[in-house]
Amino acid sequence: MFRSGVLGVSLAALAVVLTACGSATAEDPAAATSPVTYPTQDVVSSLSVDAALHAELPPSTTSLTLGTTLSPGTAGLPHGGTVNGKNVGLDVDLRDAVAKVLGITWTVQNGTFETIIPGVQNGKYDVGQDNFGVTAAREKVVDFATYLSDGQSFLGPADRGPAGVKTLQDLCGLTVATSPGSTFQQILTSGADKCAAAGKKPYSVQLFSDTAPIWLGLANGKVDVYFGPTLSLKYDETHVPDTKFLGQFSSTPVGFVTGKGSPVAKAVSDAVNKLIATGDYAKILGKWGVDSSGITRSAVNPTPTL
Repeated sequence: MFRSGVLGVSLAALAVVLTACGSATAEDPAAATSPVTYPTQDVVSSLSVDAALHAELPPSTTSLTLGTTLSPGTAGLPHGGTVNGKNVGLDVDLRDAVAKVLGITWTVQNGTFETIIPGVQNGKYDVGQDNFGVTAAREKVVDFATYLSDGQSFLGPADRGPAGVKTLQDLCGLTVATSPGSTFQQILTSGADKCAAAGKKPYSVQLFSDTAPIWLGLANGKVDVYFGPTLSLKYDETHVPDTKFLGQFSSTPVGFVTGKGSPVAKAVSDAVNKLIATGDYAKILGKWGVDSSGITRSAVNPTPTL
C-alpha cells in the first residue's frame, strides 16, 4: 500500500536505533537525513521586569511551577524540543519572556499532556503549558491566558493517500492518528457519525502519546493521516522527507492554564500583552517563522470555539 521512499527508509532505520539504543532520536525524523538545525537568536535576555505586572502576582512570588511535556529532539518544533539537553522552541521563548516581564523564574516540571491540566487543578503546577486549546470543557476546570492562535490540521505521506483534507468526510475509510486527551481526539469523536450519514465507511482513530509511532505508521502504511497542531505539521512538512500538509480543519486560541480564580492568569495575560505592545512578541514569532499565528491581544478565558 505504501511505496518505499525516503520517509519509509529513514523511519525504519530509526526504529532499529530506538530498539537497540533507546535513543530519543527516533522522535526526531528530520535528524535522520539532515543536521539538527533550529533558530538560535536570543529574543529574551534583554527583557526587563515590569514592576506593576509583578505586583499582580501573589505577594512574595519569585518562582512559579510550570507543568509541560518533555519533547526530545526537534520533532515537536516549532512548539518545543530538546537539543543537547537544552529546551528550545516557540513555547519556551514565550514562557521565558513572560517570566522576565513578571520578574519570576519558572520551576519546570515534566508531565504528560493528559496529566498537566489535572495537575493544575490539584495544585501540583501553578501554570500549565502544552499548546492547550481553549475549550468549553477545559474552561470549567481551569482558567486560560491566551498567547497564540493554533489550528487543527492534517499531514500525510507525499506519495499516497488524499491530496487534501478539508472536512471529516474526507477521512472516511482512512486510519487517522492523533494524541489522546486532545482537541483533535474531541473533534474526531464528535464527528464519528459523519461518514455513516454520508453512506461511507467510517474512519478509524489511533491514539499515541508521542509522535514516534505516528511517523512509523505513516511510513509502513498503518496510518493514513496525522491529525495534529497546524504549526507543528507545517514545520514537519518542510523537515520530514516525503510528507505533505493536507489542510487545516479549524483554528483555536491557545493559552497558559492556571487554577480557577487564580490571579496568575491575569498577570500572565497582561505580561503577554506587554510583550505584544513592545514588539517583543512579534520578534519571538518571527524567530520561529510563525507570524501568522500571532494574536493581537491576550485574553483571560475567551469564548471557546470548541
